[in-house]
Amino acid sequence: MRDAYRSLLTALSAVLVLWLILGFWPLSVTSRVALSLLVILITGMMLWRQRRAALTLAAAVRSLGEKSLPPEDFQGAVILACGDNTALFVPGTCHRETRQGWYLWVKDAEQLPKLAQHLNQVRPALVSQISVLLAIQPEKHISEDDFAQHLRAWQRGVVQCRAATGSIPPVWTVTWLSPSAACHDAEPVWFTTVSQRAGLQVYQPGQGNLSLVEWTRDNDAGERLSRLSQGLWLDSLLSWQAGTVNTLLQVRHGELPALKLCVQGICMTPVSGFADSLWQQHIAGLTALPPDIAPSGDPLPLPELLLSALPRRRGVSRRMVFWRYAGLMGGIFLALAMLASWVNNQRLIRNVGDHLALYYHLDGQPVAPKLRAQQRLRADGALLDDWQRRGEPVRYRLGLYQGLRLIPPVEAAVNDWAPPPPPPPVIKKIIQGPKTVRLDSMSLFDSGKADLKAGSTKVLVTSLVGIKARPGWLIVVAGHTDNTGSQQINQPLSLRRAESVRNWMRDTGDVPESCFAVQGYGASRPVATNDTPEGRALNRRVEISLVPQADACQVRDSLKASPDSTDDGDASTQEMEK
Repeated sequence: MRDAYRSLLTALSAVLVLWLILGFWPLSVTSRVALSLLVILITGMMLWRQRRAALTLAAAVRSLGEKSLPPEDFQGAVILACGDNTALFVPGTCHRETRQGWYLWVKDAEQLPKLAQHLNQVRPALVSQISVLLAIQPEKHISEDDFAQHLRAWQRGVVQCRAATGSIPPVWTVTWLSPSAACHDAEPVWFTTVSQRAGLQVYQPGQGNLSLVEWTRDNDAGERLSRLSQGLWLDSLLSWQAGTVNTLLQVRHGELPALKLCVQGICMTPVSGFADSLWQQHIAGLTALPPDIAPSGDPLPLPELLLSALPRRRGVSRRMVFWRYAGLMGGIFLALAMLASWVNNQRLIRNVGDHLALYYHLDGQPVAPKLRAQQRLRADGALLDDWQRRGEPVRYRLGLYQGLRLIPPVEAAVNDWAPPPPPPPVIKKIIQGPKTVRLDSMSLFDSGKADLKAGSTKVLVTSLVGIKARPGWLIVVAGHTDNTGSQQINQPLSLRRAESVRNWMRDTGDVPESCFAVQGYGASRPVATNDTPEGRALNRRVEISLVPQADACQVRDSLKASPDSTDDGDASTQEMEK
């Protein structure tokens, strides 16, 4: 997968995690902020590490070049040529392309896993077609210890490819060896082992595949000596390879697992080697005559006939890999979001259920606890109603919202009880304000009437003896009734009664009109309860008060009033305040 797809997947996963934290998980504000910052920090570190790894990988495989890689729609085998691979390629090139395969030159064992990872990123569709060819040329090595370390290094590199390909890629070996002197000019001969059941097969150009027995029984007298010599050469090579190569690769050594070789091949063709090589040492140990060195400058023949026997798997493109991972992350996100939505809905049901249980548990005595419980239910009902009209929050959605079935029981509970009205105030003691005279309306007026009764003059004279007009004082006459009848009747009646008392005081005492203010309150200002006859009798009244006002009651010749008048006024004020 390319770096862009990898970074996009990382960013997508960060967005989905943030969506879960901020939109679904039931967390506090502090926890959401802390987790969001942690996710952003981890995402930044992952993107930085991916960028750094991409740069390191690009530097490691820069020598290979993009043009050396097979196209993404390549259908053949992709072979990572390792080991003694220099003679397989033309000098200055890093790949060889054939009809069945694409051979890539691997510089050393450390580059092998990096090249596999690079192919996994830029050519993910070809990962299933990758195999590792371990090229062996015994005539290129002198020391057995160095050769063993050489094989161990490549074995370690093959195992490290597992991180890029998902498993250890198919491994196969091909040994190139110079034929004996008797067959030096013969065509290259291939000996292959595809399976233990099929045994050793021989392939020679123009003759096809033959079993080893059929090949050695050739009746051609000219070829019989050559094939006999090649057979002896093959036996010696198989003996050397079993003791030197197979014991190292197919046996576990510490942390390195054993490699299962899917195909093995041997090609007898002229190979340019070193003096006193491992092969010469082996033959000298058997015959005391080391073989000659056959110089050759052409690239070695490629093992094309073995490619059809390599295991094949179906590959996926980088887009398919990206969408697979995106689908996987989307499925995980959906599962976690549905789990969070279920938890949130269960909490909502539990909270509303607790409020309903507490509300029905209280019997209303005292009123305050049940009233608070009812207010909580009203708040729950208002919230659920608002969600019904505007839509519930995202954290309750995904088809799991349970608020609609909570609305009817909440509304029923709110409407089945109302707190009792507060009792009316009980006035145990009537305290009159200063400069106020209170007259009983029933002693002045008939029921429902506003005209003074015939015998009311005596009551007025007795009660209002202390009320006199003075400059700067306003005589306020206010009428009151009980709550018998409607306010539309009582208020005008109280006003007319106050006007009747005002008219009597004005006409009897020759008091100017500017000294009076008339008000009618009806039953709005009771001084006692209206639930008893005594209380209603106290509420039917006419009150006369002296209220200071600068420009009120400008009596003519008030400035020339005699001292006796002043004394009389003071006396009447004192008498009124008693």
